[in-house]
Amino acid sequence: MYVCNCNGIREREVRAAIESGARRPAEVFRACGSRPQCARCVCDMREMIAEQDEALRYAAE
Repeated sequence: MYVCNCNGIREREVRAAIESGARRPAEVFRACGSRPQCARCVCDMREMIAEQDEALRYAAE
């Protein structure tokens, strides 16, 4: 599934960037070698980052 239609960034690419340490949408774009255009995907990226952070918190307990 595409998260960013403007840049053709897929969900698996966003998740890979997050797993590699991206903690902000700007870092996800950088990891994917692109820049935000319409920014509609930024909320989805933030949500994915928050989900990953929450999963890590539970894993640490």
